[in-house]
Amino acid sequence: MPSVTSTSFDSERVVADLRNLAERTGGEAGSRRLCWTPEWVEARNLLREHLATLPVEIEVDEAGNLWAYLRGESPDLLVVGSHLDSVPKGGWLDGALGVMAGLELLRSLAASGRPPISVALVDWADEEGARFSRSLFGSAAVAGTVDVEILRGLSDKEGNRLVDILPQHGVDIDRLDGARTRLANVKAYVEVHIEQGPVLESMGRGICTVTGTKGIERERLIFRGQAAHAGTMPMPMRRDSFRAASRFALAAAEIGDRHDGVTTVGAVACKPGVVTAVAGETMITLDMRHIDAGELAAMLAECRTAADEAAAAEGCTVEWEHIFRIPPMPFHPRLLDAARESVREVEGHDIELPSGALHDASEMARHVPTVMIFSSSTNGLSHTAEEDTPHEHLVMAADAFHRTCERTIELVRAGELD
Repeated sequence: MPSVTSTSFDSERVVADLRNLAERTGGEAGSRRLCWTPEWVEARNLLREHLATLPVEIEVDEAGNLWAYLRGESPDLLVVGSHLDSVPKGGWLDGALGVMAGLELLRSLAASGRPPISVALVDWADEEGARFSRSLFGSAAVAGTVDVEILRGLSDKEGNRLVDILPQHGVDIDRLDGARTRLANVKAYVEVHIEQGPVLESMGRGICTVTGTKGIERERLIFRGQAAHAGTMPMPMRRDSFRAASRFALAAAEIGDRHDGVTTVGAVACKPGVVTAVAGETMITLDMRHIDAGELAAMLAECRTAADEAAAAEGCTVEWEHIFRIPPMPFHPRLLDAARESVREVEGHDIELPSGALHDASEMARHVPTVMIFSSSTNGLSHTAEEDTPHEHLVMAADAFHRTCERTIELVRAGELD
């Protein structure tokens, strides 16, 4: 594949656009771009202001995703993008890097005349799921993996129902399936994102190729024992559900470490939940992740056994409730080669990582050849106001993204991704 020479693509302008977005929708407390809120709409208005200067067709699909189409000589389509929405008090780069890099790609292609294939920038709606607890909302609708009946039961912490909020943004929950038509003619998807972890920084590197996204098993476990008086029930005679849950949490951590995966007990709630009572019931959440489907399945099986053993050791029972599942999503071999060559040109190495976090690329990879580029994250922090990346690493990431997109355009034009 020939080397690509950047033309009018300006990586410094990508960073300037990101800082402008942060000034308008952020502050010392972090980003204010929670999806389905006026602040999120303001972020999109800024994007629309930029797009208004380009020869693009702007559309919003049935799931609230915003698309900007730059028509080319061929209807074959390269899609780029990410998400502008953020968690409350989040960072200035998460998602926004991919959108602003995609915006600059459209600028550079438009400045060079009509591209050989069509290119679309997409700002996915509600990637974070921070308000209604359904991550990857917009991209999942396009991929056809949304369960509408589950969506009907979702509410935010103030009690507002998702089905009542969506119409305020032109989204009808019963028409979400129409978003699937957006996959027509799509030949590839490329996304650039911050790592959101500490690995690249620990290696002294600024960017890398992303090999895929890890699979996730997310479960709720309810341990049941017997509530009792904290002062009168002897220790050997207790059926302490929290003690059972604690045994399991330690075992789960060992299982994750043994399989080179990750396991997280992220929430715990005890009943009756008072200082003077043994916990008769303890609910915990379990999140398991691995890049290999077989290893992930083994982790789940071992955790089920460990939960049974922990419950029995404390005279308790345990019940499992399924929350969420997505398989590992390896990225396309030809696009991985394109990304590797681009990273090699920009930073001179072949480092690559799987993504432990989900991205809209996870949903796109179900149907479309997909690849991602990572930039480093300072101190490995994300989803917080302290989220940051060195300026030079952002510039490198944007550059590698552009080179990868140029190579992808050539692959699509040559029919090598069909």
